[in-house]
Amino acid sequence: MTRSACFITLEGLDGAGKSTHIPWIEDRLRRAGVDLLSTREPGGTPLGETLRELLLHQPMDLRTETLLMFAARNEHWRTRILPALERGQWVLCDRYTDASFAYQGGGRALGAAPVRILEDWVQQGRGPDCTLLFDVPLEIARERLTRGREQADRFEREDAAFFERTRQAYHARVAADPSRFRVIDARREIADIRAELGGILDELLHARGYGTAAGEPDPS
Repeated sequence: MTRSACFITLEGLDGAGKSTHIPWIEDRLRRAGVDLLSTREPGGTPLGETLRELLLHQPMDLRTETLLMFAARNEHWRTRILPALERGQWVLCDRYTDASFAYQGGGRALGAAPVRILEDWVQQGRGPDCTLLFDVPLEIARERLTRGREQADRFEREDAAFFERTRQAYHARVAADPSRFRVIDARREIADIRAELGGILDELLHARGYGTAAGEPDPS
């Protein structure tokens, strides 16, 4: 079987715990022989990282915020993610366009329609192959944020109603595209979450011509 690229994104509320699992996912994929680009949004390019600092710390109008998110995303998509996929690399990205539907569209109540227009313009119909949504109840996410952050950014400082709208918007995305999403119950112990993640990754590896992360040959 010919090996092929895969674009995986990770999503979830601030405090859902997804960042805890990123190094583990990276290691598992690389042990399976995957040539991996691991990146993040907003960010991922020199311009994107500059815009990230503005987006996380500088007050701005909602439309400005949304446009800057997509400016960073366009640079990221066209200069790093798309070229990597075209080379046959896998891409693992901490947040992508679903975050804009959730945070700007839902949390900030912009609505999905403007985000969808920008998504279509920037991505031209191409997006992630698999999205891992780390889902926790709001109270758990906020407790983890309080415990784990020395200095919160302007998104993390939002109130409970903002995060509830954000979570609802994520679940609306799942309902609209259930075959792409894998919803991870992130309330569980780390070992249980990683057991589930391992199974998902092995499915993706096998479907794209790889063995498992343990180095087993592809039976096909």
